[in-house]
Amino acid sequence: MHMKQTALIVDDESKSRKSLRQKIENYCNGIEIIGEAANGQEGLEKINKLSPDIVFLDIEMPVMNGLQLAEKLSHFRGTIIFTTAYNEYAIKAFKYSAFDYLLKPVDIAELQESLQRLSRTVRRASGESATQKQLTLLLGHLQGHAEQQRKIAVSTQEAVHFFDLADIVRLEANSNYTQLFFTNGTRLLTSKTLGEFESMLPKEMFFRIHHSFLINMHHVRKYLKADGGQIEMSDGAMVDISRRKKEDFIALIKHL
Repeated sequence: MHMKQTALIVDDESKSRKSLRQKIENYCNGIEIIGEAANGQEGLEKINKLSPDIVFLDIEMPVMNGLQLAEKLSHFRGTIIFTTAYNEYAIKAFKYSAFDYLLKPVDIAELQESLQRLSRTVRRASGESATQKQLTLLLGHLQGHAEQQRKIAVSTQEAVHFFDLADIVRLEANSNYTQLFFTNGTRLLTSKTLGEFESMLPKEMFFRIHHSFLINMHHVRKYLKADGGQIEMSDGAMVDISRRKKEDFIALIKHL
């Protein structure tokens, strides 16, 4: 029999706490709610006391908001799932830092999906926790720090990996997965789709050259016009250009 994962809900709105609790209790069998907190300080105390596996953390709270609370959790080895009514700009920051988030009002299917993702991921804590590195990245993106905006966190089943965007040569669709290829010759398979990466990564740097390929324009070595068009990348890979993307690509390389 599987042990239930324990969860704590931190939210200053009692209606939101009650609604999320009911959805978890009615639709998420593997989760046991072991407590609630109505503000950041109470949340911090209960996390320290109860050590839940998962914290559902509201971002918009008075006095100490969810991000300020998360910054105080350097010792925490569980998982944070942010709940938020944030806008599209902030959602991109969550994606970049590989944090799970739920938009309010919380959708049951999205809640279940988020918890299923969690059950497939093995958390490996060593040194500075992955959560803290993710948080640094998240805050950097939200606050517009140039250095952090050049980095991305990518989650796999085993761990959360951190990369500089400049080190990604290209991305290739692999069914519902995406394979990332790096300058040092390594590769990484992640369960994000190529479309998700395309919507997330900066348009001036990454270009969807083909339905199966997204390339880093800074790693284009050569454009071969023969046979419908191919691109040689800095790692030696040859990538096909789809016919409908050719004009856009040629316009783009003129600005590099």
